[in-house]
Amino acid sequence: MTVPGIDSVDLTTPSASADPFSVFRALREGDPVHWSEAHRAWLITRYDDVSAAFQNKAFSNDRVRPVLERKRQAGAESAATGVLGLMTGWMVVNDPPVHTRLRKLAAGAFKGQRIAAMDEMITRIVDEHLDAFLRGSGPQDLISEVAYPLPATVIATMLGAPPEDRDRFREWSDELALVAFGTGGAARADRHERALRGLREMESYFHTLIGKRRAEPGEDMLSALMAKEGDDRLTDDELVGMCALLLFAGHETTTNSIANSVLALLRHPDQLDRLRRDPALIGPAVEELLRFDGPIKVLNRWVVAETEVRGKTIRPGERVHLVLASANRDPEKFADPDTLDLGRSPNPHVAFGKGIHACIGAQLARMETRIAVARIVERLPGLALAEEPEWKDVLASRSMEKLVVTHS
Repeated sequence: MTVPGIDSVDLTTPSASADPFSVFRALREGDPVHWSEAHRAWLITRYDDVSAAFQNKAFSNDRVRPVLERKRQAGAESAATGVLGLMTGWMVVNDPPVHTRLRKLAAGAFKGQRIAAMDEMITRIVDEHLDAFLRGSGPQDLISEVAYPLPATVIATMLGAPPEDRDRFREWSDELALVAFGTGGAARADRHERALRGLREMESYFHTLIGKRRAEPGEDMLSALMAKEGDDRLTDDELVGMCALLLFAGHETTTNSIANSVLALLRHPDQLDRLRRDPALIGPAVEELLRFDGPIKVLNRWVVAETEVRGKTIRPGERVHLVLASANRDPEKFADPDTLDLGRSPNPHVAFGKGIHACIGAQLARMETRIAVARIVERLPGLALAEEPEWKDVLASRSMEKLVVTHS
């Protein structure tokens, strides 16, 4: 189907990265199941179709293994295949029954009461970063000073890692993000080599930490992940994979959630004032901020059986991009979807996915975002945008290079 303006959609161009929502609107209206030559994938953009796709067994989450096998068949053994090989055991890139077993074994560590008990710890860490930020003057980058270091610090603390190792956690997360989200410039050429080095360092570190926790269990999440479920338990390699996944998925996503939320509030001063007048609104406010400009634009799926979506035949071996950021602005699901309304209810957004593969750490990400945004709003009453942000030219995430602000 030929649709004016969307014949060659590339979501990684500077214009589409800066304003993806106009592209999404054109796709939803003109070609909601669109084949993109640039991405060599189907872009599914309407809410109902994205929601249904999460339940469609033709769309597999086992999306790393096929790429790895294709590269190996082509004789392309490299750092890239090394990285992919290490990632194939991760819960989020597997289907049942492997995914079912891993998620069941991990569920105990993510129980609601365990996450809720982290409130005080996360608040303390947020305030430590804001204390340092407030000591500065003039324009400062809220991402590098607050939104970026916060999640890695939280994750390191949760896993029982010593405070002096926090910088290593951030470095490993960065190396993994090079592969998962891509980068521009010279970094792109060696991203797999860097990611492989980081993964191997991280594996060695976590194996050592696991050994210490087996000898001396504590109240940390790693000790909780070691618990048995009946006669089953996670192996050391599976524990390493869980730790890597927690770091990788939790760091990038939460950084983006906090930064995008603050930017949205600064661009909608009426809603920022509303939140300042009614701090108890922070719960539904964060849900609306996640819907309005969430941390993830696209989730990938691998097609394993022929299926049809809105009259388009999608075949095995093809890829599908579920465009969450578009689904969350679909006017067929949300009234005035381009309006930020912190009191919006109901708000069935899909910022963290849906179904059996919904993000297991969503409650933690929500808590970190709620606390961080609430403390920023309270402690930085003179917060103002100092310059327009530059968005990263990446497919999967919705992320800025910097968020430069002033405070008084």
